[in-house]
Amino acid sequence: MTVQPSIIRDEYISYVRLEKNYSYHTVSEYEKDVDAFLSFLEVEGITDLNDVTYPEARLYATELYDLGLSRASISRKISSIRSFFKFSNDRYDISDSAFRSLHHPKKEERLPAFFYEEEMESLFSSCKGEDRKSLRDYALLELLYATGMRVSELTAVKTHDIDDHLGIVLVMGKGRKERYVPFGSFAQSALDAYREKSRLNLMKQKEHDMLFVNLRGDPLTDRGVRHILSMMMERASLHSKIYPHMIRHSFATHLLAGGADMRTVQELLGHSHLSSTQVYTHITKEHLRKTYMNTHPRA
Repeated sequence: MTVQPSIIRDEYISYVRLEKNYSYHTVSEYEKDVDAFLSFLEVEGITDLNDVTYPEARLYATELYDLGLSRASISRKISSIRSFFKFSNDRYDISDSAFRSLHHPKKEERLPAFFYEEEMESLFSSCKGEDRKSLRDYALLELLYATGMRVSELTAVKTHDIDDHLGIVLVMGKGRKERYVPFGSFAQSALDAYREKSRLNLMKQKEHDMLFVNLRGDPLTDRGVRHILSMMMERASLHSKIYPHMIRHSFATHLLAGGADMRTVQELLGHSHLSSTQVYTHITKEHLRKTYMNTHPRA
């Protein structure tokens, strides 16, 4: 009996959400990728996943290129569909050869953007103040830079996740993997000021244990953090476009440039594979090369 692709789709999304325990953002991306592919099949008049062969896979990849997507985006979408077909094969014995045979497009060699130390100082200066919003924003930036957390990890931090005595924070990473990350005296002072003078004031008698809150007293969202960082950029008169991961990239780059070993940085970032961390060595090498070329008299 032929199983409707939509039924397999629903089972697959439940699988990645509940059994694989992927984050909300990752599940959402998988869902979009699979839905777009099923819409493509509908246009092509294909109602049985067993009828998807290599030519259809190639045609779909071509359509993704025609949309003007980056190679990295196309590669991720193909990975999503490949995973979907592997699930379909395991559960319903549907052939997954079409996308197994499809090669990923080679990713662009793009180094992560980061802030130089003087730019970080400008960001910190831009949000100094004694009002409740400034105290929150300053603590938020200090904790992000001190720990290299992802924004989704930062907004998930609860008040009891901070251990002031040891100077560490419990971080819930991708796949709900926990890790402890230390922070220094600058972040500690900023957190103390925020919790003592700002947080309860911002809460407006609401009750929850999330560390960072918005001006309505509700838990701060990823989108809220992006807005806060953008405002910092404007006040600091920094002209490059900011995105939250730049703080994380800066954290890793500055650690490695200061002599930290790769394994330690990998553990602090919560990377499963060392290869994910090694990209930051390319940043530091490129920075050294540019400095040399700009300053050596015979460069």
